Amino acid sequence: MQIDLKGMNILVTGASSGIGAAITRGLGAAGATVAVHYNRNSGNAEKIAKEIGNGSEAFKADLAQPEECFRLFVDVLAKYETIDVLINNAGIIINSPMDAPAEEWLDGWDATMMVNLTAAGILTRAAVNHFIDRDGGRIINIASRAAFRGDTPEYLSYSASKGGMVAMSRSIARGYGKDNVKSFVVAPGFVRTGMARQFVEQYGEELVINDLALDRLTEPQDVAPTVVFLASGHMDHATGCTIDINAGSYVR
Repeated sequence: MQIDLKGMNILVTGASSGIGAAITRGLGAAGATVAVHYNRNSGNAEKIAKEIGNGSEAFKADLAQPEECFRLFVDVLAKYETIDVLINNAGIIINSPMDAPAEEWLDGWDATMMVNLTAAGILTRAAVNHFIDRDGGRIINIASRAAFRGDTPEYLSYSASKGGMVAMSRSIARGYGKDNVKSFVVAPGFVRTGMARQFVEQYGEELVINDLALDRLTEPQDVAPTVVFLASGHMDHATGCTIDINAGSYVR
């Protein structure tokens, strides 16, 4: 099967590294024009946009700031006029032990919820309204196995934020299907990215590998093809679904 995304404009958040970068490269290889979102890593984002071509450009926004989330969607629309797919990939993970001082723990909780869930909600709202006006579109949310099996207590906010993302995605799928708006979740397990480095350094890679059914850690390139396929429209009747990519470490 040939996947051809030529003529499609796709916004990917957190696209300058890790899973987001792999997704962006996969979309570009299929012909899509990608709005490559970044916060700090402008060099990487601009390099990726130039590498994939198709009129792709880098867009800066700090998703910890609500007004910048709103502005990001407006900026991308101003450049491309239409957006066909939104991929909510950006996320952070903060180590917040349960016995940390209350104010410190709450700061970690609020920061995580803002970037992982509220920013995704702001962009999802903007996308849904845009899609309704233009007869449809797709939203792909990169959640986590932690939304379903939980995580260690110090990452409580992370698992809770990803659980919220799953509920949001299912609500959009059920509520706006007749408007031709489709919504999907991809739930990776441990992926070899910079974000996972803290956990690996704390607990050791052997512990992570032993938790898998396969013999190696998942790489960003193992996640990207599924996202490209969902963006193509070939899976529209799976709207509302979650696809697990966790090397068999959690089977539902």
